[in-house]
Amino acid sequence: MRTSEHRSQQVDPRPALVGARMRRFRTERGLTLRGLAARSGLSIGFLSQVERGVSSIGLTALNSVAAALDRPVAEFFDDGQPAVEEVPAARLPTHFTLTRAESGATEYVSGQQTYRMLSARGPNLVLEPMLVHIAPGGRREEAYGHGGEEFAYVVRGELLYEVDGVEHRLRPGDSLHLRSNVPHRLFNDTDEVTTVVSVVTPRLF
Repeated sequence: MRTSEHRSQQVDPRPALVGARMRRFRTERGLTLRGLAARSGLSIGFLSQVERGVSSIGLTALNSVAAALDRPVAEFFDDGQPAVEEVPAARLPTHFTLTRAESGATEYVSGQQTYRMLSARGPNLVLEPMLVHIAPGGRREEAYGHGGEEFAYVVRGELLYEVDGVEHRLRPGDSLHLRSNVPHRLFNDTDEVTTVVSVVTPRLF
């Protein structure tokens, strides 16, 4: 967990970590890249690039890989900890959670993107709210569709958000909401970190 904005905008100093764990989990299950591609809905070429540390992978796409490998998403990251502090089920209200600014939240880094989880787990809650810092550059992920919905609101910087083959440039104050089964991808083609409030369904952790 990082405690300053400057640190939260850093990219992963070990960009191949997620890919290396993906390869390990895949081989442990006796799956080829072709088999993982068939189960996850992602292309063989893209998965190969991720495993070799050439391309990064977003959390929603990683969620599909994790499901295909029967692994929690958190296990693909260094600490292996849950996205936010676990609260015993008996202490959780059934209809809301409250997260104070001073309580902090865990962050996950995958390639150019740092995800700060904004909500504790709560029964019967399906949204996954995150603050995402997207560093410039890197390789573009392939366009990808999956179940659920996505919402993105740009707080700072600019973002290219491709939906069904059409690129849309989002600037501060712009937002985008889509059904996630439509192929989509995002990319920061500027020289500065872009900050986005992102809400997806279903929950990733």
